[in-house]
Amino acid sequence: MIQKRWTIKEANPEWAQSLYESLKIHPVLCRILASRGVSNFQEAKDFFRTNETHLLNPFLMKGMQKSIDRIHQAITNNEKILIYGDYDVDGTTSVAVVYQFFKTIIGNQSEAFNLKPQIEFYIPHRFSEGYGVSQKGVDYAIEQNFKLIITLDCGIKSVDLVEYANQHNIDTIVSDHHLPGEIIPNAFAILNPKQADCPYPYKELCGCGIGYKIISAYAAQYNIDQEIVNYHLDLVATAIAADIVPITGENRTLCVLGLQKANDNPSVPLQALKTISKHEKEFTITDLVFIIAPRVNAAGRMDDAKKAVELFIETDVEKAKELASILQEDNNDRKDIDRMTTLEALDMIAEKMEFQNRKSTVVYDENWHKGIVGIVASRIIEHHYKPTIVLTLSNGKITGSARSIKGFNMFEGLNQCADYLENYGGHYFAAGLTMKEENLEPFKLRFDEVVKATVPDELFFPEIEVDAEINFNDINDHFLKILNQFAPHGPENMKPIFMTKHVLDYQGFSTIVKEKHLRFVVYQNGSKTINGIGFNMAEKIDVIKSKQSFEILYHIEENTWNGNTSIQLKVIDIR
Repeated sequence: MIQKRWTIKEANPEWAQSLYESLKIHPVLCRILASRGVSNFQEAKDFFRTNETHLLNPFLMKGMQKSIDRIHQAITNNEKILIYGDYDVDGTTSVAVVYQFFKTIIGNQSEAFNLKPQIEFYIPHRFSEGYGVSQKGVDYAIEQNFKLIITLDCGIKSVDLVEYANQHNIDTIVSDHHLPGEIIPNAFAILNPKQADCPYPYKELCGCGIGYKIISAYAAQYNIDQEIVNYHLDLVATAIAADIVPITGENRTLCVLGLQKANDNPSVPLQALKTISKHEKEFTITDLVFIIAPRVNAAGRMDDAKKAVELFIETDVEKAKELASILQEDNNDRKDIDRMTTLEALDMIAEKMEFQNRKSTVVYDENWHKGIVGIVASRIIEHHYKPTIVLTLSNGKITGSARSIKGFNMFEGLNQCADYLENYGGHYFAAGLTMKEENLEPFKLRFDEVVKATVPDELFFPEIEVDAEINFNDINDHFLKILNQFAPHGPENMKPIFMTKHVLDYQGFSTIVKEKHLRFVVYQNGSKTINGIGFNMAEKIDVIKSKQSFEILYHIEENTWNGNTSIQLKVIDIR
């Protein structure tokens, strides 16, 4: 198990004190609120009582009015519209949300307005077309006489291809949440809150979030029933969770509303995915990340992501279950391949001396599956906490995915190795790259030099950010009831982590279960005993049994067993 650094999160003490005086809740909870940017009573009320009134006016987004007018023109003139999205969870959900909405209203209005359904969707193939807007995709639009392309979760960097569409009399509305480059596409309209001159107050929407704002704006302007707009709100929440965008502001509102939809009245595709995954409890954001998202991503990783969209737009429950079963099979294949590939990569690292003194990990095998190398890179970091690149051979070139650690900007790191690369792109923690075979060895050396020059030694130990130190006597049902209202959790609103010192094993009751997990029964001096579980922490049993006090990091949660509910600690680390 990799040794970890513990750091206490900063929180504005004046905000925490003000919240304590106005809310009259435990000061630790006020400190956690302050660390999340909540400074006063009204902001706390909005945080704990999130509802649809907190959604922003979509017409605040630059380009929205122009986009809605152009879409309406296309519909009323029976022009062909192509909804174009990426192959990951955010892209496929975006396409489904926007496509289903316009397909529905076109169908509802077709007789009254003599409209003929003229809308299709397009998802690029991960392996033959790659990320984002593709030449093949635009050529398809030209060949099929489309007059309007709406991109979702992509397009902000597609300067040349948007111009290519323009030359063939196709208008493009670019809807994207990625950071724009220096040159902006000459599109009919651009919807991206990260544009320098976009006044939209919230900048962190994912692609599907922007897609939801498009249909919200259209519905507001043309009096469309809100139920049609919100049919796929559960998919919007899934996209936010899977794309690892901050769970703050409007994203948090959309997650709250989406989870309500998922649990109270799920859309047909989510019902099917819930059934096929045998998930019986209420959905949390974590469930969407670890149960729904992998099955959706597997379609693009193993074959063709169009299957995911076909599931998302299916309205027949039985057909949706059949489509969900196909995604389930893809996901099972993906799990088998990534498990095997991870073991092969870890064996390679253990056997070759070159890895021992390097501050980076770059592994290559020409037979590895291109669709799972990013997952494998993340798995390797769990064992060897270093910037990691996993490469394979595809179409005669070495290609792969990179994953980073805190303290190293992967995109900037690759930028310093650009003379060895044919193509690369990404962001701080993740990137993709392609190179010629002869450049592999010099690239490895250069990349390691860049990492060594950039990352201080202490950052090669993963950091756990602790929200607050508390005593076991602070933990009770009332504390947990308020703590649960901090959900849904995600970046910038992670599930709170607590630290307790001077902890002791209670009468030797702590034990190893199923050979690799720890079952804790612990106490502090003068405190009641409390139970806990630590997954994959069996090697820490000597610390517990040493009869010396120790420090413990954990989440607080409810545990239901045989109809009885109690508080337990989900232990993260001990020392």
